[in-house]
Amino acid sequence: MTKQQVKAEDMDGSNYVKLFRFVRDLGDALFSGTQAQTHPISPTSKIMAEATNAAIRWPEEYLPGTSDNFTSNETIIKDLSVSQIWAKLADCTQWETYYGHNVEQVTPPPSGNFLKQGDTFRFSTFGFPVLDCKVEESIEPGPVGRLAWSAGLDGNAETAVKVYHAWLIEELPGGRVRILTQESQVGKPAAQLADAKPNRMLLGHQDWIEGLVAAARGENVDRRETNLGSVNMEGVKR
Repeated sequence: MTKQQVKAEDMDGSNYVKLFRFVRDLGDALFSGTQAQTHPISPTSKIMAEATNAAIRWPEEYLPGTSDNFTSNETIIKDLSVSQIWAKLADCTQWETYYGHNVEQVTPPPSGNFLKQGDTFRFSTFGFPVLDCKVEESIEPGPVGRLAWSAGLDGNAETAVKVYHAWLIEELPGGRVRILTQESQVGKPAAQLADAKPNRMLLGHQDWIEGLVAAARGENVDRRETNLGSVNMEGVKR
């Protein structure tokens, strides 16, 4: 038998050709969608795949990891709407009613009590002098609400500090609401605050979140135990 005859036999019906066709058909079955139909994604996996949380939008100067101090506090609750939370957060005159142990001397913007982008307002917290603040972002929830302001204290290299405080109110599936607050600070006083233990800003902002939720539920927040109070670090004595 010549080489040409062997080659012709292989191409016409040998085991080699059959194996080639089998591998080809198997590949088509694996990658044509048949596998996905045979093993569908479970409902739980689908929910996990679709769930994406919104994030704070940072100016470059305050990008977490590059600033001198950064804290993040978050909670997820149910049986409250984003609008109920927003009403207690965006109205700065409400802050002292549920966060009064760590905020005072709140002066709302000339435009009204609700903070809007471009507004200026004042308040004092964490023992700092009264801060002049500018609202950098104010977006009513639908389904994500955003509120952020910048502030600063002039001074020299030892005393100057700049801050950016942002809030995010997000509607989640199942009647849940996510509340995220983060603050980034630049300056030597910020670095000192970051090194201090207990972490006063972390505890204080947790009090703010918890007070915000309690106020939105209509609860009496006057006698609530606080995280700052548990370590004798409340900033405002009333």
